[in-house]
Amino acid sequence: MVNEQITAYCLSKPGAYEDFPFGEIPICYKVCGKLFLQLYPVWGNNKITISCEPMMAGLYRQQYPGAVIPGYHCPGRLKPHMNTVYLNKDVNDEIIFKMIDHSYSRVVHKLTRREKAELHKLSEVVHEA
Repeated sequence: MVNEQITAYCLSKPGAYEDFPFGEIPICYKVCGKLFLQLYPVWGNNKITISCEPMMAGLYRQQYPGAVIPGYHCPGRLKPHMNTVYLNKDVNDEIIFKMIDHSYSRVVHKLTRREKAELHKLSEVVHEA
């Protein structure tokens, strides 16, 4: 998996955009102002940090030791809800895309009713184009 694939996949999500609130790295992908993925495009150390349901996060960590760890650079209270996935290790691309989908869905689920309605309108416009 390469950075360009992650970027294209994230930006294909309705309402998704790039943001750089911490400088050049990490590249943050957000929807309605909420973060769903951080990309660390460091050659030889590429990784993403994503939101994950705590029980599922633990299962991924057990299934892929060393490749999936508690959220890199996350405060302790968020570590159960965040995973960092090292790219080009033991996790195949299909699983990484599922993890990204899960993270995006978790963030969208937490949006307000108004934000969800705006996002829905946006996705309809995109599908019509």
